[in-house]
Amino acid sequence: MLIYDLQNLAGERKYYALYQHIKEDIVSGVVKPGDKLPSKRALAAHLGVSTVTVEYAYRLLIDEGYIYARERSGYYVCQLQVMASPPAGQREPLHPLPEEPPIPENSHFPYSLWFKTLRHVMSEHGQRLVSRSPNQGCAVLRNAIAAYLLRYRGMYAQPEQIIVGSGSEQLYETVVRMLGNDRIYGIESPSYGQIQAVYQGAGAQVEMLPMGPEGIISAALTMSKAQVLHVTPFHSYPSGVTAPAAKRYEYLQWAAQLGRYIVEDDFDSEFFMPGKPLESLYSMDKSGSVIYLNTFSKSLAPSMRMGYMILPPALLSVYAQRAGMYSCSVPVLEQYALAEFLNKGYFEQHLNRERRRNREV
Repeated sequence: MLIYDLQNLAGERKYYALYQHIKEDIVSGVVKPGDKLPSKRALAAHLGVSTVTVEYAYRLLIDEGYIYARERSGYYVCQLQVMASPPAGQREPLHPLPEEPPIPENSHFPYSLWFKTLRHVMSEHGQRLVSRSPNQGCAVLRNAIAAYLLRYRGMYAQPEQIIVGSGSEQLYETVVRMLGNDRIYGIESPSYGQIQAVYQGAGAQVEMLPMGPEGIISAALTMSKAQVLHVTPFHSYPSGVTAPAAKRYEYLQWAAQLGRYIVEDDFDSEFFMPGKPLESLYSMDKSGSVIYLNTFSKSLAPSMRMGYMILPPALLSVYAQRAGMYSCSVPVLEQYALAEFLNKGYFEQHLNRERRRNREV
């Protein structure tokens, strides 16, 4: 007969403790496959508990596949392929991970304004914030981004061209899904390491194109077999190179051939010091060959895993067919909060404050 001490447990916990004891005996081999368990009444009397406690424990064991009931015969242990594991007493204690580092003292993120915006959005939109986001992102944020780009950057894009994602790396993957991993992707050398890692991780072939003082070396670009060119025209990392107008037109001339595209990674461009950021390749493009990417991780905070890309109109149907079925991974609450942050001018105020601080350093 099974022997377990359940007397010191509260009533609602006894059935679960009994279930755990019997399961451990089955897994450890104390009770063998095919063994018959005591009847509910007999086990209840033996352990000094109610038959309801035993019934609940047996029912849970049946639901999880440890035992089965045979009509008019009783309860039997199932045949299991159990992997050997150390007894519970021999397990190592949990090793907590170290806490995240404290917020840097020079962090200038406008916390109070952001949390004020969150509270207002929650009170204003309520239940809408727990609904599922459209795959391309919420209309309220796409509208706000389009208005901000026109107002602050002089960039014209219809909201339907804007796709919201959780940062640059997810958007890189979306580009590969859309354009295909059978193309060769040319990227700057050196460049941000995750660009190469994401493209190769998505199965695409990467060609490294050496950088000169103004951007990718012209001869390397001419000889390249790439069909997609990923460039960071403003302040490329880690070289720090900003491509002048002549180099930007050279990139656009390269992309003007049928079937070629440029992925313009405009990370860090909001902090251009002399004034408004340089004109983007997207704004200069006349052939519909530039896919524009940007993120709020640098301009707001690293924890803001929100970015966006602008597709040329001709690629909208391609996106819908090949990548439009993937869900947007940015929470609706954060999308609505960022939309309000943009619409009320808080984001531009933050950028202006940061640029003033940078000038003073």
